[in-house]
Amino acid sequence: MIFAVIFVALIVFYVIAVYNTLVVKRNSIENTFGAIDVMLKKRYDLVPNLVASVQKYAKHEESLFSKVTEMRSKQYGMLSENEKAEFDGAFTQASRRFFAVAENYPELKASDNFLQLQRSLNETEEQLAAARRTYNASVVDYNNAVMTFPSSLIAGMFHFSKKNVLETLAEERVNPDVNKLFNS
Repeated sequence: MIFAVIFVALIVFYVIAVYNTLVVKRNSIENTFGAIDVMLKKRYDLVPNLVASVQKYAKHEESLFSKVTEMRSKQYGMLSENEKAEFDGAFTQASRRFFAVAENYPELKASDNFLQLQRSLNETEEQLAAARRTYNASVVDYNNAVMTFPSSLIAGMFHFSKKNVLETLAEERVNPDVNKLFNS
């Protein structure tokens, strides 16, 4: 009888320990996504300054500026996670185009304001990349716990589901065609 009680108590403690581990791992994912969110917001806030800097020199690039302005028309806090991801991809493409346009304007490239914006954007991109790596590492750790036996049994009982890692867009996996950037 006493062995049965001890056995049941060990199982209950094991379930509690695994459940708590899964909660901690899930919270870690949410925390690391928060770091990504901070970097996306910082980058989002750089857009008006970048547009203003380039717009002053490249009046004929109105379509590019209106596209970026349209992307930024919503308040950042009101964007869903999917909309933030869409903005992230669109911004990456637009920023490449911005810097390609800047190549055509030596006085723009040499301006202190533009150089400062470019440094700030590069720093933000590096921090964003680091935050994405941390997030993906947290997701892999969590997914391993959710999908491996015997913790997968407990994860299933409490509806812990697999999370997706952040993936690089297909167009970002290939080397950019500089001629295409200049001529588009």
